[in-house]
Amino acid sequence: MSEAVATTPPGGFLRRIRWKRLVIIAVVVGVCWVALDLLGWDVQAWFRQVWDTMTEISLGYLIAGLALQTVQTVLTGIGWIAILRYGYPEADIPAKSVVAAYAVGVALNGWLPANIGTFVTLFMFMAFIAGSTFPGVFAGFLVQKIFFTIAGTFVYLYLFLSVPGSFDREFGNATDHPGLVVLIVVLGAVLLVALGRIFWKQVKKLWEKAKVGGRVLSYPRAYLAKVALPQFGGWLAKLGVTGVFMAAYGIPVTFHNIMSVIGSNSLANTVSVTPGAVGITQAANTAALSGTTDATTATAYSLGQQLITTTWNQIFAIVMLVWAFGWTGGKLLVRSSYGQARVKVDEQKQARAEKKAAAKQAKATEDA
Repeated sequence: MSEAVATTPPGGFLRRIRWKRLVIIAVVVGVCWVALDLLGWDVQAWFRQVWDTMTEISLGYLIAGLALQTVQTVLTGIGWIAILRYGYPEADIPAKSVVAAYAVGVALNGWLPANIGTFVTLFMFMAFIAGSTFPGVFAGFLVQKIFFTIAGTFVYLYLFLSVPGSFDREFGNATDHPGLVVLIVVLGAVLLVALGRIFWKQVKKLWEKAKVGGRVLSYPRAYLAKVALPQFGGWLAKLGVTGVFMAAYGIPVTFHNIMSVIGSNSLANTVSVTPGAVGITQAANTAALSGTTDATTATAYSLGQQLITTTWNQIFAIVMLVWAFGWTGGKLLVRSSYGQARVKVDEQKQARAEKKAAAKQAKATEDA
């Protein structure tokens, strides 16, 4: 067991939840509820309508959605196995332990803020991988994000290009300016190459700091077959989950609608201030589907998918945790990893605050 393992945080796991923040959120929701009621909107009736719509999902759709959600978690977790085994070839790294640790992180990110679950996963890896260190495991996390960064870029690029008149508003009819279209394509390719070179330089710098985490990149075929391929399968399963739940709520299942929801979910997670991006996700999904279905159905779909998949993620994580580590060992491992994750997140917040303060001080000095 590595140096990262620490004792269980004082007060236990559940006591570390920030109850004050939850109370503040509840007060804000209550105030908004009263304000909307005064403006003439029957909020209670609207919630009742949303709840009725949300609970109409059939068993067949539910089973299909949860099956795809499980496939997504498992395949994405499998992508971690090669990263860790190439990084620490001398260590015994059971596949079920890796998938279990990843599943726990997914489950925790569904209801904890600041993606703490991701850090819990990293510290769980360190606990059962002999010789592992945080820089090495964190470098592996960055390698693991390569595919999903590319996939996210594809989604945003598709959504931008699919907006009606995107090019017409700026350049006129594209067929009237074929030379301009070719120039745009060439410049885009040059930009991608330049970004790729910059990214590769950053990878090499990272590699110098934590070579073990990025060691799988030295074997391109292994990376593509054992990391990127299962991740791609997991990403397709994610699209499948979205499509199944959209169909369950009577929303047209089209590639564009699925991409719109995936893109809005990504934006919601980026700007989230609530655990699991609850509320923000529903607003983003409703806006994304505004031209396809009514707001009530869109909200019911978004809430239904999030609540059902989040609940299932908790159940699946517990099953995997007990299978890989046993009930007592798994519980202690999660508690210990959570305590260390909280410390690491607080350190990062402090570092960002100090960086901002230094930047403001430097700007003030220049202005003076």
